[in-house]
Amino acid sequence: MKVGVIGDIHGNLEALTSVLEALDGEKVDTIVCVGDIVGYGADPEACIALVRERASAVVAGNHDYGVVGKQALDYFNPAARTAIHWTAKRLSEEDRGWLSGLPLVHECNEYELVHASLFQPGEFRYIFNPEEAGPSFARQKAPVAFFGHTHWPMVFFDGEPVRHSIQRVIPLEPPGKVLVNAGSVGQPRDSNPAAGYTVLDLEEERVHLKRIDYDVRTTAKKILDAGLPAFLAERLSLGY
Repeated sequence: MKVGVIGDIHGNLEALTSVLEALDGEKVDTIVCVGDIVGYGADPEACIALVRERASAVVAGNHDYGVVGKQALDYFNPAARTAIHWTAKRLSEEDRGWLSGLPLVHECNEYELVHASLFQPGEFRYIFNPEEAGPSFARQKAPVAFFGHTHWPMVFFDGEPVRHSIQRVIPLEPPGKVLVNAGSVGQPRDSNPAAGYTVLDLEEERVHLKRIDYDVRTTAKKILDAGLPAFLAERLSLGY
């Protein structure tokens, strides 16, 4: 079984479309999402529609909750707040209700999904280093957990001490637990502008962190045309 993992889409339709086409080409059996479908980008409605159609499991990100009033806006920087206000005005009641109903955590036998950390998931804590990964590991039940939030693809391994890797192909070695940042579809921040996603191959017992190019110029122009902060358009080509 192959599972495609996406997240941090942030209203970027061109990136999402490219990633979904890539996952179709890989013949994944299912697609799951670690949240932040909206925020920053100019196509929130279309991205919600695609995720609702294609993903079998979705958890809430802080931007998803922000646009429906379930996350305090003082959590966000000024550009993010501007985008959240802009997005909230464009969503239908149906889309708002769907975002509001998203859970913070999804569990199954093979993997777990969370946007930030499994430790106090509603606090949306960042995991950048092994020390920050430790509390999440303490609450992880499945062999593999996927998260996002930092927009940095990275893998952490439970142990003494917790260690991490930025390799692109990671073998799963039970009985240890693995915590995987699936990368950002719509706003990578690791100096690589290509859209990020992950494939979990349960037969090969591997996790593949993947990238694919998309039409950055079109996405950036849409952001500018919408009157959103120019920084949100400029950062896309820099992967920052």
